[in-house]
Amino acid sequence: MDNRTPVERAVLVSAPDRTLDPRIAREHIEELGRLTDTAGGEVVGIVQQRVAAPHPRFYIGDGKVDELRDEVRGSEADLVIFDEELSPAQGKNLEDRLEVRVMDRSELILDIFATRARSREARLQVELAQLQYLLPRLKRMWSHLSRIRGGIGLRGPGETQLETDRRLIGTRIADLRRKLARVALARESQRKARQGKFRAALVGYTNAGKSSLLQALSGSDLFVEDRLFATLDSATRTVDLGSGHQALVTDTVGFIRKLPHHLVASFRSTLEEAREADVLLHVIDASHPDAEEQRQVVMDVLEELELDERPQILVFNKVDRLTHAEEAAARERVRAVDGATAVFVSAHRPESLGALREALRARARARFHQVRLQLSAQDGGTLAAIYREGEVIDRRDEGAVIDLTARVPTALLGRLRQHDGVRVMEVA
Repeated sequence: MDNRTPVERAVLVSAPDRTLDPRIAREHIEELGRLTDTAGGEVVGIVQQRVAAPHPRFYIGDGKVDELRDEVRGSEADLVIFDEELSPAQGKNLEDRLEVRVMDRSELILDIFATRARSREARLQVELAQLQYLLPRLKRMWSHLSRIRGGIGLRGPGETQLETDRRLIGTRIADLRRKLARVALARESQRKARQGKFRAALVGYTNAGKSSLLQALSGSDLFVEDRLFATLDSATRTVDLGSGHQALVTDTVGFIRKLPHHLVASFRSTLEEAREADVLLHVIDASHPDAEEQRQVVMDVLEELELDERPQILVFNKVDRLTHAEEAAARERVRAVDGATAVFVSAHRPESLGALREALRARARARFHQVRLQLSAQDGGTLAAIYREGEVIDRRDEGAVIDLTARVPTALLGRLRQHDGVRVMEVA
């Protein structure tokens, strides 16, 4: 007996503004197709229309709705997915005319997150985002209860959400926020334990190769798949930078065009890892035709999260897919635009990672100050902090006094200067 969930047949709808470049519009609908594949659906048709302004009832024009209905019936589709965000009223009007379920890009992304979340925190975050998205759409969603069991957009917490009313959803949202606040406190304790260590966070467009890069740098096994949003849960690994330096590198959730606002807000605590990092490694798929647009999408999300001012290293990944001429042109573009620190690597070519390690090593060195310290041999706590957070170069035990030459991070140096029992002398 085959218990597998039937593959849903989806017709995609693209209705970009008339001013959008046709090439970019084509890339958007192709990406929507990849999202549908990631969610487990099959694309059986595409309908497109340029709009000067969204139709208030259907988003697309009335005549186009009739064309879409014919496409749905002709392809025997059971789902229509819009690349643009629909209002609750537009979604209901379309379903009444098409007689199949209608969802938009935001709902599709939320569904993918529901199926990919593994950790307790990620599951809580996704459920919160789904509930916030579904709350104004409950009236329409209830109409599916009699004929739909699961399916794209209705999985994970979605199945129970449809059986609740607005009051219960409001209570659940409050409960989820309390639970996430407790998780955030636990994460804060973990971050404090890492205080003093050099930290970097990988950020970038989904499928730019962040997980592959972390795996290549650390030598650790991580789940890697050539699909959008292959991984949601952040992973932190220790990376040897050489010359006695190490970095704690954290992989974060990938970004995408039109990332649902509720999802960004829900994952804010996970992205605190990026906020606490000494440097952001902005990973860009150098082989993608819209690499620059994807870079800007990431910058826009970072700005929304108030992370755009964090120090960055641009990491152009997948250069093994470029010709020498294409790589040279990409390097020239980076220099011409903003002169940002940039490295060109391939997660599949270990020899190319040297430039990234060197860039990180330079950042790690820059945050350390070489000083000479004198402290009491009885002050074991301070001595342990120096060894834990800094790098001891020379040590001399002179009776009750310990004389150290060490490299220490700025935060630790500040604490040592305020310590009455420690004498700090700068080393030229």
